[in-house]
Amino acid sequence: MKNLIDKLQSKNIVLKQLTSIDIKKEFNSRKKIRLYLGVDLDRYYVCVIEVKKKSKILQKEALELMEFHRKLEQFNDSAIKKKYIYIEAPICSKAKELLKKEKWRVLIKI
Repeated sequence: MKNLIDKLQSKNIVLKQLTSIDIKKEFNSRKKIRLYLGVDLDRYYVCVIEVKKKSKILQKEALELMEFHRKLEQFNDSAIKKKYIYIEAPICSKAKELLKKEKWRVLIKI
């Protein structure tokens, strides 16, 4: 989690609070991702998804990741304005376009 916080701060994203959500327990999912709910300095809720894998992220998987945002809004009972995805994997250009079109800020580890 410290690596994620350092990466967010290097991109000028500062959060007051960041809590990890157990997707296996809360959403009955077996996905190997980490999901975080945070609050930024302007008091907006923030969704942060961390993906670490070796295979390429395709458009279908990007849609599944965006679904976690919707589930997190229902879980939190409030709108989540800011959405970030931190990816340590190759990503398909169509998936990246889709995420940007849906107003996700994509952070890729190089």
